[in-house]
Amino acid sequence: MCSPEEAALLQLEEVFLATLSQINRQVLLPLLKDEPSDPQGRECQQLLQQLQKSSQELWEVTKTSLHSLRERLRQPDALGLESVLLLCGADHILQVHVEYIESYTSCVVVQAFQKAAKRRSEYWRGQRKALRQVLWGMSSEGSVGPALVQALRQPLTHHVQQYVLLLLSLGDTIGDHHPARELVVHTASLFGNLQSFLRQALDQAAATQALWPTLSSRPRDALCTPARRLLQDSHDIPVTVTPLRAERVLLFDDVLVLLQGHSVHTFDLKLVWVDPEQDGCTFHLLTPEEEFFFSSKNHQDQVVWRWKVTQAVCQALRGKKDFPVLGAGLEPSETPTCRSMAYTFLAEGRLCQATYEGEWCWGRPHGKGTLKWPDGRNHVGSFCQGLEHGFGICLVPQASEDKFDCYKCHWREGSMCGYGICEHGTDKVYKGYFQEGLRHGFGVLESAPQLPQSCKYTGHWERGQRSGYGIQEDSDRGERYIGMWQADQRHGPGVMVTQAGVCYQGNFQADKMVGPGILLSEDDSLYEGTFTRDLILLGKGKVTFPNGFTLEGSFGGGAGSGLHAQGLLDTAALPPSPGSVHRRQLGLGAFPVESRWQGVYGPFRDFVRAGCPGDLQEALLGFHVQSSRELRKSQEYLCCERTPPDDSTGRMEDILEEVLRHREPVALQQYLTKALSSSLHPLGMLLRTLMLTFQATYAGIGANKHLQGLAQEEVKQHARELWAAYRGLLQVALQRKGQAPEEEEDTETRDRQVHGLVLPLILPSFYSELFTLYLLLHEREDSLYSQGITNLSLFPDTKLLEFLDVQKHLWPLKDLTLTTNQRHSLVKDKCFLSATECLQKIITTVNPREKLEVLERTYGEIEATVSRVLGQEHKLPMDDLLPLLIYVVSRARIQHLGAEIHLIRDMMDPVHTGGLYDFLLTALESCYEHLQRDDMHRLPSRWDSREPW
Repeated sequence: MCSPEEAALLQLEEVFLATLSQINRQVLLPLLKDEPSDPQGRECQQLLQQLQKSSQELWEVTKTSLHSLRERLRQPDALGLESVLLLCGADHILQVHVEYIESYTSCVVVQAFQKAAKRRSEYWRGQRKALRQVLWGMSSEGSVGPALVQALRQPLTHHVQQYVLLLLSLGDTIGDHHPARELVVHTASLFGNLQSFLRQALDQAAATQALWPTLSSRPRDALCTPARRLLQDSHDIPVTVTPLRAERVLLFDDVLVLLQGHSVHTFDLKLVWVDPEQDGCTFHLLTPEEEFFFSSKNHQDQVVWRWKVTQAVCQALRGKKDFPVLGAGLEPSETPTCRSMAYTFLAEGRLCQATYEGEWCWGRPHGKGTLKWPDGRNHVGSFCQGLEHGFGICLVPQASEDKFDCYKCHWREGSMCGYGICEHGTDKVYKGYFQEGLRHGFGVLESAPQLPQSCKYTGHWERGQRSGYGIQEDSDRGERYIGMWQADQRHGPGVMVTQAGVCYQGNFQADKMVGPGILLSEDDSLYEGTFTRDLILLGKGKVTFPNGFTLEGSFGGGAGSGLHAQGLLDTAALPPSPGSVHRRQLGLGAFPVESRWQGVYGPFRDFVRAGCPGDLQEALLGFHVQSSRELRKSQEYLCCERTPPDDSTGRMEDILEEVLRHREPVALQQYLTKALSSSLHPLGMLLRTLMLTFQATYAGIGANKHLQGLAQEEVKQHARELWAAYRGLLQVALQRKGQAPEEEEDTETRDRQVHGLVLPLILPSFYSELFTLYLLLHEREDSLYSQGITNLSLFPDTKLLEFLDVQKHLWPLKDLTLTTNQRHSLVKDKCFLSATECLQKIITTVNPREKLEVLERTYGEIEATVSRVLGQEHKLPMDDLLPLLIYVVSRARIQHLGAEIHLIRDMMDPVHTGGLYDFLLTALESCYEHLQRDDMHRLPSRWDSREPW
């Protein structure tokens, strides 16, 4: 059996369906026949078309609902109450009603019915009699427009009201245990909410329609839109706004409007923040460029305004109307502090006309966002309280050409601060540190090689200018300057190295050489005096030639005319020893090694002092962009694929945990090896920057033998600084764990760790440039040594042993296996073969300690061979060891042995001084010097290789 309520619902749907058909036929379709030409008329026409479309959808859903009710009444036993569309499809029916209500109220707001009816007033006067059946209460003399409004409003409100009454009655009838009970209650609740929504929508539309005539034409034209609804008017509830003395305040569902004379100040509600704090009858509003205080004479009025503004802002942020009424179901009842929006700044200042799109907090850009100016400037990155803060990429167009300067940098409070990579439209690239928007600290500025005046500067900056210690390479002149700068000019002590191998050291002032200086040529000639820009000796001076002769007097000359001299030539002096030539090292003392690269060490110390915060790691230690292709891509797409990844805080925690877990000697060495080889580890990042400075100084043009001392002490200083950096990380790790810090190291302990642990680990990173300097410095001795090796290679083994005065009972002849056609006097490269092969391994490692270990094993192989020959263990005295070692060295034929020996001597751990390694290295040095002697450079005439032994 069907209930009477179901039959009443059926009848209600039939009546509403017929009413909708009649309204569509007699009201909406005639209204749409007009084709207006003016903009307002076309707008009204579009609204009426949308209303007619919504009306048609409502008619269709009503028809379907009616059909389901008829089927239910026809087959009550077969079809349950759940089959009725009004119940099972309540959400869809509700949505169709909401869309119809919004279309209808939009027409009401702009008086679309009145304007359309006015254009066809003759037609509507003729239709009065026919329309009285539809337009309830229409008089014969009244205006048609308002009657049309009522014609659509009254059937809708009546229909929704009856829905609610019948559904509530149906719920009471079927009882609590009916299977469709919950469905009926839910539907009744939905349409009850729809009734409230309809009532509020009609009230807001009526209030908004009534507002427009009260405004002058300018604000009305600016504000009047079909979708906009008035929520509150200060004419109804007075409110005072300061500091802007607004005459009238209008709160719409999308904007807040302050009217002041002929001025209309409009604020998008999505970018309005309501301060939760309030003071009596006042509350505070924030916008991107303004802040206001709303005050009322009584607390109740202030509460109403604050509540409505808050709900309107929240509704605007959600992007849809609150249902059923404004503020319904909103938790919490405060505006969200953080949001994502776009806004164009209008006030004068650096952001004037700029558009920001991204995250906001309390009226300021805060978080990730993009800032674009009309002139083409763009900034993409992080913001804090309205200012660029954190990593960001900024494009700045050049005025003269279609090119950009691209800054990929860390920012602090609106200006570049920290590490950055900047590509200039002039094809120059700067990689380094900034402070207050200017280059400051360590940085590298390099121009493209194809530019007319290609150059590269690696060094320190101060407030945008080169200042402090730095290296500049001038490719056009083939020169490299190493020294001090001030105010973008060479100033103070400096060294000039040319591609021709010439070295000059002197003082510079305002980019010019001043006072006396010294110049060393490639042939070891020494010039002392005053020089021109082209390094020509001018005025009084002295020249010391490679053979020891000196020329002292007055000098002059010009480009291409040679050097003119007038003075005294002294030919009595002896040729200088190689040692004295080696001591001509430039830069030592002029640039204290401790202060050379403070711009590189300083940021790491700052990072450690700050407690190693992960969010500052990139800003203080830098970041790595894989290639120049990535740099170009970042400019085109305003992105930067950089390492390390974003989770720097978590990664820093892991690094400090690793430091604590690897404190024992073996584990520490393994940890440092891994850390120094990683471009993501702070120690590895520091080492890579130091490698960059080393290459900029000593590679290419800088590969000059007179800079070897400068380079050697620099590598040792880097080892000391890296050990101090590790100790800093360790102290931070202990502090984070609440453990007591380690005691300060004494000098002996620190030097032992630096030379025994760190230096061998970092030496491979500098070895190529450093060993090249040793090669150049000892080129002459190595040439004599090589000549001696070549001559000795002509000897067979027995002849060479005899020539070197090796005692015959030590000769390992029984190790030689002879064929029937051989004799001992013809055998070569067989005696002490194991020792020779062992010594050859000295060039397979760059670690000084490992080289010394090779030398120790070589000594062991020599003693083992002698012990085997004698048939008993035998310790060689120095008199016997030296000739045997000379034999092994001559057969090993190691290239550049002098460079190897001196590098080992300079870089070995001081703990070995006076020990076995020192003794063996001294013996190898003696062999090296012995092989340079004149008697090694000719074959003795008393020996004939054909003489039998």
